[in-house]
Amino acid sequence: MKTGGELIVEALAANGVERLFCVPGESYLAVLDALYDAKIGVTVCRAEGGATMMADAWGKLTGKPGICFVTRGPGATNASPGIHIAKQDSTPLILFIGQVQRDAREREAFQEVEYRRFFADTAKWVAEIDDARRIPEFVTRAFSVATSGRPGPVVLALPEDMLTDKVEAVAAQGWQPVETGPSPASIEKLADLLQGATRPFVILGGSRWNENAVQSITRFAEKWHLPVGCSFRRQMLFDHLHPNYAGDVGIGINPALAARVKEADVLLLIGGRFGEMPSSGYTLIDSPYPKQTLIHVHPDADELGRVYRPSLAINSAPDMFAEAVEHLAPPSHINWPGEAENAHKSYLAWSTPPKTGPGKVAMGPIISYLESVLPEDAIMTNGAGNYATWLHRFHRFRRFGTQAAPTSGSMGYGLPAAVAAKQLYPERTVVCFAGDGCFLMNGQDFATAVQYNLPIIVLVINNNIYGTIRMHQEREYPGRVSATDLTNPDFAMLARAYGGHGETVDATEEFEGAWQRAVESGKPAIIEIRLDPEAITPAKTLSDIRNKR
Repeated sequence: MKTGGELIVEALAANGVERLFCVPGESYLAVLDALYDAKIGVTVCRAEGGATMMADAWGKLTGKPGICFVTRGPGATNASPGIHIAKQDSTPLILFIGQVQRDAREREAFQEVEYRRFFADTAKWVAEIDDARRIPEFVTRAFSVATSGRPGPVVLALPEDMLTDKVEAVAAQGWQPVETGPSPASIEKLADLLQGATRPFVILGGSRWNENAVQSITRFAEKWHLPVGCSFRRQMLFDHLHPNYAGDVGIGINPALAARVKEADVLLLIGGRFGEMPSSGYTLIDSPYPKQTLIHVHPDADELGRVYRPSLAINSAPDMFAEAVEHLAPPSHINWPGEAENAHKSYLAWSTPPKTGPGKVAMGPIISYLESVLPEDAIMTNGAGNYATWLHRFHRFRRFGTQAAPTSGSMGYGLPAAVAAKQLYPERTVVCFAGDGCFLMNGQDFATAVQYNLPIIVLVINNNIYGTIRMHQEREYPGRVSATDLTNPDFAMLARAYGGHGETVDATEEFEGAWQRAVESGKPAIIEIRLDPEAITPAKTLSDIRNKR
């Protein structure tokens, strides 16, 4: 006889869970009690949104479901941003929510929410476990749903009294991943389409990748002399200094790269949906009928033909597809000589940081310094905002598993993601890029980094405005500033108040020393970079945007 709480923990262990993230609540005390004797690591967070974002980052970096526990009502609704991120980012995640006792449902009991309705549009599956004997069934199914096809979030509600029931139940067994691979006929047709091309282009995106798949796709691109781009915030899928790399197909795309995608005659899209951001508002590929010959490879059949009608649809996970094409013999004659080389030259020019900028702090030299000192396996995290352009455009990702950022464009993601990444890989350098507005959406979880002695380095790029919104505001309503000015704390003092290390950079030349001291401190650190608001993008100032309008 075991309690529902014990069965939940046993099911997690059976499915290989090493760590979970939570904000504790009285609605699932029985689970917390069962965790006392378990070998599963528990990270206690300061807000449910940050907890689910940590779980999402864990899922992104491992390919296995990130696990999060929150309490009912406000706890669950506070967790919803992380669920939305996992949905749009195709990240495997399982959220467990404490629920009101079963005999109080449908009475609007204390903190009661009907989670099937609340999460209906943002989760792959939402269920409530009424019978503790069915816990092994529900939990193992949750792992299967979260990881199969297009990965995503699953939500399981746990009535408080169900968790204290003592029952006999079958022992939980781990889920088996569902592998989807391409047929020989589809690979043969792919080869025929590529051989007839004169301007082919490859875009990598989505999830369900691993190190072997990245290496296999690299060898395929080499043999076929294919230029390769990475979808928005999926840049870790191809070495940026590889001669076939063409750049990231995302926000603020290199105009030459955008033209290359539009002018491609055969476009091979592997793993991604090619949604609004990477497609530049659905302008790089016409929907529903692309001008390019589109070969779309995706693990979920429902995504194939949903937005774009492909010439060839291949229902396959990226890793299985990469394995199938790695040894595909290229044609004896390449019809597109120099395409990859030219694309890479364009990328190198585009990704070289500027040396100057408005104000006393220039981000270009700071990025150049970071490029010189960061190891290739450093993990970079960020949320959303114009500041992220400095990372996405100028940092050259070299290895798989070095990026955790929300394709959904959610603010507040970078810090929780850095905490999760450092717990997963304590030996690796973890750097969070955050704007001032972005940081303060989940800044309280810097305390979590301190509590668990996780020496992440957070770069808070502070211009005292909601920069992206101000940029749009100045373009659409020049001179009519409304609701975008911010008054911020001293972020370096805030870091020290939490028990971490703090630095302030008021001039470009101060950054190198600040970085070195932060690294040597061995503590979680915040380096506040006080950037002139005029430095709104690498290429334009706010005045430029205002005057152009």
